[in-house]
Amino acid sequence: MADHYQLTDSEFEQSFENRSLDPRLFNHEAHLRLAWIHITKYGLEQAIVNLSEQIYNFAYNLGAKDKFNTTVTLAAVRAVYHFMLKAESKNFRDFINEFPQLKNNFKGLSAQHYDINIFDSELARSSFLEPDRLPFDCIK
Repeated sequence: MADHYQLTDSEFEQSFENRSLDPRLFNHEAHLRLAWIHITKYGLEQAIVNLSEQIYNFAYNLGAKDKFNTTVTLAAVRAVYHFMLKAESKNFRDFINEFPQLKNNFKGLSAQHYDINIFDSELARSSFLEPDRLPFDCIK
């Protein structure tokens, strides 16, 4: 399988949750798609709970729990939610085309909210850091 788009939203969600998804398919865009699916189905707060657990478990299962970053995970979910509130699109593929900055400039979006580099911070990996610049509802 070449990419996550070969799976329906339900197949993608299920294969990720049960950790049968080929890890090569779980790139940044797939992470955003998973956030979109969970927010759509369960709402923001439950999506945060679900994805924190599932992404950690996925990484742990691969022997890569040090790759899991709590702050990046939650920032991604909150960013997807923010743009979903503005979206006209009804599916993820259209959504990511409508807001390509989520895919192409996520680090830049994150830098609007954090003075530190949350991608390299051990503290950001282990616990959620609240934004110290702008709250998430101010994403541009």
